[in-house]
Amino acid sequence: MAFCLIGLSAILFIGCTNKAQQSFDRPPAPVSVTVAVSQDVPTYLDAIGKTVAREVVSIQPQVSGRIIKLHFTDGANVKKGDLLFTIDPRPFEASLHQAEANVSRDSALKKQAEANLARDITQAKYGELQWKRYRQLVEQGVVSKEQFEQIQTTFDSLKATVEADRAAIHSADEAINVDKAAVESAKVQLSYCYIRSPIDGRAGQRLVDVGNVVNPGGSGGGGSGNDGSNSGGTGGNGLLVIERLDPIYADFTISQNSLGDVQRQMREGKLKAEVRLPDSSGDPVIGALTFLDNAVQDTTGTVNLRATIPNSGHLFWPGRFVNIRLVLNTIQGAVLIPAGAPQMSAKGSFVYVVKEDSTAEQRPVSLGQRQGDLVVVVNGVQAGDRVVTNGQLGVTPGGKVHIEQPRVAATPPANGAQQ
Repeated sequence: MAFCLIGLSAILFIGCTNKAQQSFDRPPAPVSVTVAVSQDVPTYLDAIGKTVAREVVSIQPQVSGRIIKLHFTDGANVKKGDLLFTIDPRPFEASLHQAEANVSRDSALKKQAEANLARDITQAKYGELQWKRYRQLVEQGVVSKEQFEQIQTTFDSLKATVEADRAAIHSADEAINVDKAAVESAKVQLSYCYIRSPIDGRAGQRLVDVGNVVNPGGSGGGGSGNDGSNSGGTGGNGLLVIERLDPIYADFTISQNSLGDVQRQMREGKLKAEVRLPDSSGDPVIGALTFLDNAVQDTTGTVNLRATIPNSGHLFWPGRFVNIRLVLNTIQGAVLIPAGAPQMSAKGSFVYVVKEDSTAEQRPVSLGQRQGDLVVVVNGVQAGDRVVTNGQLGVTPGGKVHIEQPRVAATPPANGAQQ
């Protein structure tokens, strides 16, 4: 009898335990949520590029001579037309003076030839009158034929002299033209002694010093290098390199798979390029895409592009790597959620959305490009949905959740207050 009572008590105890377990409710999972927002966002291509100077000019001598003066400092910003070097101008000034003297000489010879022409024309006119008069006299038998022939010979000689004077004047004109051309050439050669900047830009390190003898297409000599070593010359005909830094180019590449999108957007208008330095946290510099190569590189399957960006403050330097974002178009009314909200499963990305009854709904989502700390949701979430951003591990689909309010930072104590 006692054994039966013990067994009955055990059965009753197990039944009560099962009822207690069946009535147990899991507590709501604590989570943080963020409301999905809707705004216009750009679509873009990110790339790493390199800045390139828009213009690079190698300053070279056009005449031979010795450098007598430098008018700039290494690394200076120069303007178009600024004087950079002076080559000894004295030999070219002497050549100019000689050419100008030749002009004066030939001009004097021309004046002399003109005077001779005037004199000989007068004599020829008198000879013509004599010839006409003697022709009438010989016809009348007053003078002999031999006298008439002598007068005619003199008249022919005078006419030949006039033609010779005209030829001399023409020759003097040609000589003056040659001399004037020599003067212009001498002036050009003299101007080459004063070497000026052809562009606005920044000067590099000079390749010659005062005293170096330079030659067009040849090497300089007679000086020491900027590093203090005795170089015996420049080792080339370059004097200086100037690079234009504003605006500046940013060269980069994209995959051929993105070429169609870029071409399509280029046909619709200019593409914006956002360029920033890798170590910069500020706003990017806005430029425009100005070049698209005409071929895909066989070895890499990429296409070369170039953006032109303003660089008034010389933030970008030729040869430096930069981060480039090529903005293609704008998605109107895109839905954005924090980038940390989506989770991964075997079926793809998903998020937990908190419904009005405080239960969590698991939704598969398709994600687009990131926009800073946010990410675009192509489908699966609507603007205004409350998306779980923290505490996803404790959430079960359909389970209750408790939305935690953001903690308020403690107010720091005033100076001198008790700790």
